Amino acid sequence: MVTTHTSSHVFSNSTLVQILDDLCVRFIINLPTEEMHSVERVCFQIEEAQWYYEDFVRGHNPSLPSLNLRNFASKIFQHCPSLHEWKDSHEQAMNQFIAYKSRVPVRGAILLNYDLDQCVLVRGMKSSASWSFPRGKINQDEMDDVCAVREVLEETGYDASESINPEWYIEQSIRSQNIRLYIVPGVSLETQFAPRTRNEIGTIQWHHLSDLPTFSKKRANGEAPKMGKFYMVAPFLPQLRKWIQTDGAQWKQWCRFE
Repeated sequence: MVTTHTSSHVFSNSTLVQILDDLCVRFIINLPTEEMHSVERVCFQIEEAQWYYEDFVRGHNPSLPSLNLRNFASKIFQHCPSLHEWKDSHEQAMNQFIAYKSRVPVRGAILLNYDLDQCVLVRGMKSSASWSFPRGKINQDEMDDVCAVREVLEETGYDASESINPEWYIEQSIRSQNIRLYIVPGVSLETQFAPRTRNEIGTIQWHHLSDLPTFSKKRANGEAPKMGKFYMVAPFLPQLRKWIQTDGAQWKQWCRFE
């Protein structure tokens, strides 16, 4: 096995062609036969390779070009002999993959403080990115709550494995994609959040629920809250408000007598 130190040295002195060779070996060539016959599974591996290329390889060799997923996939399909059956139809393969991804269930969590009046939202690196609850796509054969814990840990650095309740969740279908968010109360406002992934999460921040659209009809100043960049948050807020009034109230009472 090549050590990280050795890999770093190799990457800093390698050409793009040499790096593509390395990535094909790392992510594609040793895939099980059944996965090699599924363009969706192959594209998932290509996506992993692209993240690795952008986050790790280019970190040691900034002279390499930045490649978005489609451009990177085009190079991999052309470069890797194992994928030559798709080299002339890689655009169609990527379209098929993107359509497939849009149907993969998403799992995450709504992290609430002890008073149940603030929640944690995350936002991507770009200034145009919208706010959302920490979440991500479920892996094949992965349990729902396990996926939620993993995604929250990756995006915020918070470990919810000991505090998640499998029965406390809100579920919505948005554009044919099933999204389930587990409700995790009692997170300290002093928690130090830090994403485990690179170049994905730009901001992690507490938000007052009363400031979010659809949670309450009006803010304290009498103005109606605007949707703004909370369109991936708003669909879950009516059910969250009901949970706070029922199970959340019982949880707070239980905490007082504990």
